[in-house]
Amino acid sequence: MTPPPVAPENVKRWERPPDRVPAFVEHWGRGPFVATAVLLTALAAGAAAWSPPLAPLLALPAAFWVMGLGDMAQKRQTILRNFPVLGRLRSFAESIRPELRQYFVESDHEENPFSREQRSLVYQRSKDVLDTLPFGTRLNVYQTGYEWLNHSLEPTHPGPETARVLVGAERCKQPYSASIFNISAMSYGSLSKAAVRALNKGAKLGGFFHNTGEGGLSPYHLEHGGDIVWQVGTGYFSARGPDGRFSPERFAENAAQPAVRMIEVKLSQGAKPAHGGILPAGKVTEEVARIRGVPMGKDVLSPPAHTAFSGPRGLLEFVARLRELSGGKPVGFKLCMGNPVEFMGIVKAMLETGLLPDYIAIDGGEGGTGAAPLEFSNSVGAPLVEGLRLAHNTLVGAALRDRVVLLSAGRITSGFDLMHHLAIGADACNSARGMMFALGCIQALKCNSNKCPVGVATQDERLVAGLDVDDKAVRVANFHRRTVTSLLELVGAAGLASPAELHPELLIRRISQTEVKPVSEIYPTVEWGCLAAGEPPPRYARWWAMASADHFKPAPVEALLAKTHLALGNARMAEVLAAELKRLSGCAPTR
Repeated sequence: MTPPPVAPENVKRWERPPDRVPAFVEHWGRGPFVATAVLLTALAAGAAAWSPPLAPLLALPAAFWVMGLGDMAQKRQTILRNFPVLGRLRSFAESIRPELRQYFVESDHEENPFSREQRSLVYQRSKDVLDTLPFGTRLNVYQTGYEWLNHSLEPTHPGPETARVLVGAERCKQPYSASIFNISAMSYGSLSKAAVRALNKGAKLGGFFHNTGEGGLSPYHLEHGGDIVWQVGTGYFSARGPDGRFSPERFAENAAQPAVRMIEVKLSQGAKPAHGGILPAGKVTEEVARIRGVPMGKDVLSPPAHTAFSGPRGLLEFVARLRELSGGKPVGFKLCMGNPVEFMGIVKAMLETGLLPDYIAIDGGEGGTGAAPLEFSNSVGAPLVEGLRLAHNTLVGAALRDRVVLLSAGRITSGFDLMHHLAIGADACNSARGMMFALGCIQALKCNSNKCPVGVATQDERLVAGLDVDDKAVRVANFHRRTVTSLLELVGAAGLASPAELHPELLIRRISQTEVKPVSEIYPTVEWGCLAAGEPPPRYARWWAMASADHFKPAPVEALLAKTHLALGNARMAEVLAAELKRLSGCAPTR
């Protein structure tokens, strides 16, 4: 028989669970504040009367009175009105919470967004110090999601020359040999001038490219002569006229710079796709405003969409125009994968017009940024793996994959990260936050406040002065070199002659405690040319049918069913689409 519950008042004090909040905090209020202030004033006055040199102690109760009365008088924060002075401790605790968590609470493998192990690896390699791991892996190799590389019994030794990719060989007068690992898009304005200079000098030392980000081409990008990929976003910074629209004349002038090796049209970015860039007003200095051609004192909000073109066909015509205006330099575009139909529309336009970009850069929804709305960072855009596989498969299905270089960007800090991207479809990769760690970023998470303590993501001259360009440039070059070396060692361990031979069959992922699968089975590759031939696999059939080369807006599948069948004369296409329509409408059972 269950004994009756004991009344709360009969429970002994030492047998009660500890209070979540100390009792004196809950009992604090306006009355206790006044009583405490009076007591402190009396004590300080008594001390001053007893010994005049102690008179400065009266400043303490005076400050206590001022803070408390001010807290009770203000109307914005209820916690301060109800708990004068003491309520300020909450704000203080919240302000130091990220630092306390990072240094004392989080584990070595807890990614928020980068783990201590990931950050430490970058620091060690950038400083060119010991980066080996003692006593074996700390990872739980039986945890769902764990991945490994299948090695070979005949390892090889790929040379450094295999870690480069030629971009624009087919269509450009000035093709570019790119490193397999580069600096991803980060704008001057979001980053400090010292950070931009250090990154570019590091790119010069290491022989890899530096993407400007959409903020324009600044003097700091050109100072050290490192290879530049100039990103042209919706704001057309460094390529805009007085009306804020694209200016062919300004673009051609800046694109002629010898350091500018490639051009990138930014359609969207992973951290805030379909939103447009954000540069907080606090970072818009007079120099930033002059370079971008925008007013000071206001947030710089890039439009979410381009005004220089519309639709897939217009995008490809714009790419071809930029290639011509730049004197034949490689031109590509960057996007975070959203609606698959829109990307397939671009690929359809490639097939119909014969106009191809020299490269496509895929950004993941996990990508970083200096400032973005929480909803966009957390919940908009496909993660890198899904986006990259879709881009790779669509180009394979269109029989265009061998004519377009694929770049990827998203959380690369190690050789394995780099190898993973290359194995699932990329030809080369970019890293932003990894390179920031090489500059000395400590993941303080203050990028949007202009208070970056290490001078990387701020325009505060006092903080920027602490970043030594020459020292950090060497660290950036070291990080690049040792990461690429690590990649080549992994490629050799797989028994391959070059990174170009990597494929998803080599990667194994644990999908449960007792089951593993090659990544190639989780993300299968389509047959070469199947989309161009009108024989898409079932999972792509509906998207391909809805895609249009003339506009991004998806067309209704029902209206396209007969049209597609007639245009292609392919019964198999009609069968696949009909089956897909039945499944989606609930007419056929799904498994």
